[in-house]
Amino acid sequence: MELEKLLNRDIPCSCGRVHRCDIDVVDIGRGAIDRLPESAKKYANILLVADSNTYGVCGEVVYAVLGAKIKSVCNFETDDILVPDEAAIETVRAKMDVGTDLILGIGSGVINDICKYVSFFAGIKSGIVATAPSMDGFASSGAAMILGGMKVTETTHAPALIIGDTDVLCRAPAEMIRSGYADIIGKYSALCDWKLSHLINGEYLCSEVYDLVLEKTDLIRRLAKDIAARKPEAIEELMRDLVLIGVTLTLLSTTRPGSGSEHHLSHYFEITGILEDKPYFLHGTDVGYSTIVTARLREELCALVTPSFSSVDDELREKCYERIYGRIACEVSELQRRAGRYANPVNDVYCEKWSEVIGILGECPTAAEIEKMLTDCGFDLSLFEKMYGAEKIGNGIWFGKDLKDRYSVLWLYFNVFFSESEARKII
Repeated sequence: MELEKLLNRDIPCSCGRVHRCDIDVVDIGRGAIDRLPESAKKYANILLVADSNTYGVCGEVVYAVLGAKIKSVCNFETDDILVPDEAAIETVRAKMDVGTDLILGIGSGVINDICKYVSFFAGIKSGIVATAPSMDGFASSGAAMILGGMKVTETTHAPALIIGDTDVLCRAPAEMIRSGYADIIGKYSALCDWKLSHLINGEYLCSEVYDLVLEKTDLIRRLAKDIAARKPEAIEELMRDLVLIGVTLTLLSTTRPGSGSEHHLSHYFEITGILEDKPYFLHGTDVGYSTIVTARLREELCALVTPSFSSVDDELREKCYERIYGRIACEVSELQRRAGRYANPVNDVYCEKWSEVIGILGECPTAAEIEKMLTDCGFDLSLFEKMYGAEKIGNGIWFGKDLKDRYSVLWLYFNVFFSESEARKII
């Protein structure tokens, strides 16, 4: 099913649910910015939101084509990474007036999330003019925010309009194009985790969406070299499928089709980077590298004929949190207390269904196959450990999962392999 057929209509599904995603306009192709007056014809009081980089890409053009519709501009002028936190929220709110009817972002993930968040709680619409095909959250109804120092996905709404002008997208920095490609490659890991949770926890799974996301992931995998070469038709397909995957998240009101263990690790690297004031990769880039990591974990688990389990007491685990997460350790601890996974292990279910578990884990491409997918698009695999180091990556394998209330292969790996001796290495 193509993107346009998923929008603005009820979709009765074989999973038993009726899906819907309302987005007024998705315009991806050459000249999409020139068509903005028609795309935004419903709005008369637009707040434009950008940062110093994204405004420089196409801000003047957007301003010129929309003219008097733009009543205010919020331009985050910073050379640092823009963080979607409380300060950013207040900066945008301060630029609104009582008549603002659309918050239109120019940028990618962070700008889009801030605009979705602020517009949702203001009771108005948001839109995004994409400057790079760098991530899959354009059409998602969730906003990935950092609130109280924690990475949280707030339920908001999908943008009313998504504009992807290929003349702009093809000029995006290579690392941002690779990031979008890698975010899609990460779906192999996310889909595997979804199916695993369906087996272990009885979590809802829509096979129609599962198959659609897998189909698009396979397609983008085949386009790796054309995407790296910035061929317009390949960049357009990449952007369309990034938007489509975001649409599936809104259709199901869950990020399951697009986010699993690889995203937990990506969030871990981002959060610890912020906490420690250290650099981290773009979200999709971290997702790509982390997909290799999670594939290796699956291979280790598949090598086990029969699983055995170990555990550590809560006190040791709390000390690990303190060592890894510092000032937000209490928030991580409280999140997991509410989630209850440590208090209610599913080891008996693992043992009962081990052959099925191994079958599901074996469906994910191998680490070597993921590595080739990334190198085909220009990734330097050596940069991952150079950025983070083996110790930080190892700590993420054990405790990156604790930043979210979401089951994934990281929980299974932890339950099988983590021990008191491993905990003491951390503390």
